[in-house]
Amino acid sequence: MQQQHHNTFPPQHQNRQPGREAEMKPLPQYDNPAYRAADKLSGKKAVITGGDSGIGRALAVTYAKEGADIAIVHLCENSDAQQTVQAVENLGRKCIAIQSDLRLPENAAQAVAQAIAQLGGIDILINNAAVQYPQNSILDITKEQLLSTFESNFFSCFYMTKATLPHLSKGCAIINTASITAFEGNPTLIDYSATKGAIVSFTRSMALSLMEMGIRVNAVAPGPVWTPLIVSSFSPEEVKTFGSTSPMQRAAQPYELAPVYVFLACEDASNISGQVFHVNSGTIIN
Repeated sequence: MQQQHHNTFPPQHQNRQPGREAEMKPLPQYDNPAYRAADKLSGKKAVITGGDSGIGRALAVTYAKEGADIAIVHLCENSDAQQTVQAVENLGRKCIAIQSDLRLPENAAQAVAQAIAQLGGIDILINNAAVQYPQNSILDITKEQLLSTFESNFFSCFYMTKATLPHLSKGCAIINTASITAFEGNPTLIDYSATKGAIVSFTRSMALSLMEMGIRVNAVAPGPVWTPLIVSSFSPEEVKTFGSTSPMQRAAQPYELAPVYVFLACEDASNISGQVFHVNSGTIIN
């Protein structure tokens, strides 16, 4: 039975993607004070694209709690990025912020080189950066928007994986952020949903490709999550009821996704590759 819309957040909108977390009301919850770390990523080095805010910030903080050093790659949100760096450093771990437009392969290569130079290597790659531009019809999606969405969401994932792979070895992990839209579709996010479907297929193919090398590749498919992408892409009226039609009748907070990414990056998931984990406020995906 489909849930009725009800208010979940104050109506708001930001005019530039991917948006600024510091301007959101309420602020997303990226840290779970009750989280109990167990050194699952001790000594590991992780690169997180879109790591300045939203899910990426939650991953950076939770990975730091588990003992990892972090490189976050972000587009232009310098103040958000510095807040993430500070949050990680407050936990006693190293964090560097790399500003880069990953739509270009040479920028991805430079970002990877900078991360390796400052961290000393890479053990975990999280491809998490994304944009979305809702349109009511495919007739409203321009060639420019289509290219921009694929370049930001899928090409960046491809370029980062290709640039990182020569530096990975047995036991390393790649985790890609997909979306519930890859499985359910979305009438106003046609191009975005297509990029997330591409990421699912890419995840499965790369898992097979890297199986003999002992490098695991998995994906997480979030449902509604309270991140800057929401307030910078949806109208105030859509924001007001965001997440309310999910079975749990609410959006997730970013910290609620982090444990799944920890699991997939650590040895607990040593027999898991090519899979998609659904963290989506209770929607059943078969």
